[in-house]
Amino acid sequence: MQFCPKCGNLLIAEEYKGKRRYVCSKCGHIVRTKKVLPTNISEKIDHKNEKILVFDEKKEWEQYPKTKTMCPKCGNTEAYWYMQQTRGGDEPQTKFLKCTKCGYSWREY
Repeated sequence: MQFCPKCGNLLIAEEYKGKRRYVCSKCGHIVRTKKVLPTNISEKIDHKNEKILVFDEKKEWEQYPKTKTMCPKCGNTEAYWYMQQTRGGDEPQTKFLKCTKCGYSWREY
């Protein structure tokens, strides 16, 4: 990866007269190189069975504290919880809960 010496934007590689050069898409600055591009450039990427886990909700909830409370859906007696200010500054915070067994979410005011 190369960056533009003028504006710091990422330079894009392109072919120009059989040679490689890097062009800034923001300011148009060109950086020439003497490297000759190979005649065949190809890349094979197999995306069939690839899964990218961006957000693991179960692990995310494990960082929250647990409390003894009854789930209104399954009757489990343990839930993750956190508090957040959802209304005006002079109103009390809202307590959000999520059952550790069935995953049902609810709130208490």
